[in-house]
Amino acid sequence: MAEYKLLLPSMGEGVMEATIISWLFNEGDFVKEDESVVEIATDKVDSDVPTPVSGKIVKILKNKDDIAKIGEAIAILETEAASSTSETPEPKSYEDVKDQIHQPEPEVINTLEQPLTSVSNNSNSGNIQNSDLYLSPLVKSIVQQENISESELKSIKGNGLEGRITKEDILGFVKNRGVVSESSIVREFESSVKQETSSTATPKPVSQPITVNEGDEIIQMDRVRKIIAEAMVNSKHTSPHVTSFIESDVTNVVTWRAKNKDSYQKREGEKLTFMPIFIRAVVKAIQDFPMINVSVDGDKIIKKKNINIGMATALPDGNLIVPVIKNADQLSLSGLAKAINDLAYRARNKKLTPADTQGATYTISNVGTFGNLMGTPIIPQPQVAILAVGAIVKKPAVIETEFGDVIAIRQKMFMSHSYDHRVVDGSLGGMFLKHVNDYLENWDLNTEI
Repeated sequence: MAEYKLLLPSMGEGVMEATIISWLFNEGDFVKEDESVVEIATDKVDSDVPTPVSGKIVKILKNKDDIAKIGEAIAILETEAASSTSETPEPKSYEDVKDQIHQPEPEVINTLEQPLTSVSNNSNSGNIQNSDLYLSPLVKSIVQQENISESELKSIKGNGLEGRITKEDILGFVKNRGVVSESSIVREFESSVKQETSSTATPKPVSQPITVNEGDEIIQMDRVRKIIAEAMVNSKHTSPHVTSFIESDVTNVVTWRAKNKDSYQKREGEKLTFMPIFIRAVVKAIQDFPMINVSVDGDKIIKKKNINIGMATALPDGNLIVPVIKNADQLSLSGLAKAINDLAYRARNKKLTPADTQGATYTISNVGTFGNLMGTPIIPQPQVAILAVGAIVKKPAVIETEFGDVIAIRQKMFMSHSYDHRVVDGSLGGMFLKHVNDYLENWDLNTEI
């Protein structure tokens, strides 16, 4: 018999920990290789963890609702035979191995003893490019947004794997640091106002406590709602949002879909929705204006090579998730339809993997699904723009013809484009939206699928 430690595997870039949702087996149960044994949740998606070996679960190390770090043991299995990948040799003492250690040359020792070159100590720079501290992309973005210097970073005690600084560590530091800074700013402001106006400064507004009356129901946010709330507040704090609107005549789109949806469903066994058409138009507009397909890293703009479209999807429990269609520019209209249907089905049935929700470079939200005409969506970081499409409604409209203007019944839809004004100005954001509109209004009725 051999002992095997089941470790929490890597869940993708930027994910450093996960919450145990439930164990699918109990201590004493036998599990087969590649069989899912535990359900976990990250800040991106819920998923299962399979075991790479067969064996009996002799000890569960992390219980329900416990948080485990990536690479941390969550259970111990007893296997039939020792595995070359699971055996860990007993550590030897220094006395046992000291004669086997190769001593470096004197010049190597002198080089290693030289002091390391540190980054600039400008307390306002927030420059961590040359720091020897490991920071996840999320933590790094917070550091840069808050202008945290390297000296401040080194004063933070990390509680992550191998002492790494976690999101909670950096947010806790910012909270405490912000209290001091805010108090100082308020004092300076009050002093300035007194000197200039010789009047008493207006006290800082204080949030009023919420009064709970008889009959009110208190509902505790679930884990996903907390994550969504934090992400939305963070996005508003990070990006100055601007929203442009346009009303699009999608009569051709509606006519084309009505003509093809039945034959497509008969051929493919699935529905043909409007979303593949919307995504096709967005992809073409991104190719026209690639500076929409970017992210911001401090004072740098990262222009993305791939076009990965996030698709905001409502879940049965009322929460929201955004699965991603990777390399959407390389998919045919039929390929887009299949990818959309597959991701939507797996999202609503909790079968998405962490990879399915990562890497989006632009997002679309279909608020028309709920009968809404328009909305002002919040940008999912680190993207810089998001499009909301509203409900399609029949309206009388003025049509220009060779015989003069006429009034006709047309299929109309509002689109709203929210973008990050740090890097997307009104001209770029507006022209991008106009191009999406043009691709939809001029949709070819002979398009094949």
